[in-house]
This record gives sequence, structure tokens and C-alpha cells, in this order.
Amino acid sequence: MTALSNFIRKRLGLELWSSQEGAVLAEALLAVPFVTLFAVGILEFGNIFWERMQIDAGLRDAGRYMARCRPPTPPPVPPPPVPLPTYVPTCNQATARTIAFYGTQTPAADAKPRVPGWKEPADITIAPTDADGNITISTAHIYQTSPLFGWLGLDAITIHSFHEERYIGW
Repeated sequence: MTALSNFIRKRLGLELWSSQEGAVLAEALLAVPFVTLFAVGILEFGNIFWERMQIDAGLRDAGRYMARCRPPTPPPVPPPPVPLPTYVPTCNQATARTIAFYGTQTPAADAKPRVPGWKEPADITIAPTDADGNITISTAHIYQTSPLFGWLGLDAITIHSFHEERYIGW
């Protein structure tokens, strides 16, 4: 080789293409973004499933509460000579929604909902008891996504959930 070709090879970095010294760095630069994206995706979907489980637990708790609400006692027909005691229920749908939303009947003033971003207890729908004696409680929650989903161009994810509980009263 002539001195001129050695000079051109070293000066222009043509030797780099045949060298193995930077191979690990180059492979890492290609692999790390994909591995990071994969790991963040796993964490994001894990969070979606966690929120779904929290919503399911809240609806189940509210369903159990409503399933054990005793109905008011109707007045007897014909009325007896001595009035019978009547029962007025103290449970209501607002309390069931509060239980589903906060996890307790009486939340503290600064209580946080079971799921971050769950707007308000009014988002929970409680259907009247059907012909089979089932109470259905449902909700839809828009998941507060990370920037990853926006970057990938994914639309907002809505978590739909419902729970049916057989009415048993007292």
C-alpha cells in the first residue's frame, strides 16, 4: 500500500467499516429503543388492567350494598286495628355510588377515588332490579394514558365494566 492510500483510509475513516470495535455500541443503539418501548408498553397495559380491577372491585362492593337493601314495608291491606311498625330503608343509590367510587360510605373531605382520573360517582349507573331479581351496576371510565399512546397514535382507551348481583334483601 502506498502512503497516500493509508493516509486516505485513516483520514476519512474508511478503516471503521472493517473494524469490530464499535459493533456492540451500534447494536445497542439499535436495540435499546425497541426494548424500552416494549417495557413501557408492558407497564402501561399493566396499569390499564390494574385500573380495571379497581373499578370491578368498586362496582362489586356497590352491588353487594344494594343487594342487601331491605325494601320499605308496604302498608297492609286492609289496615289492621293496631298499626304495625313500618320500615323505611336507609340505603340509597347515592351511597352505593360513593362506595364504588371511594371504597367507603363516608369518605374524608380529601379522599381520592379508587382509580386516578375517575371523574365523579355520578358516572356509575345503577339499574333497577330486573325481573330475575338482579341489580346491575355499570360504568365507563376513560383511561388517562401516558404520552406513549399519543406518540403511537392510539386513541383514548375507555374501560367499560359492569357487575350483576342477585337481590337478597335482609
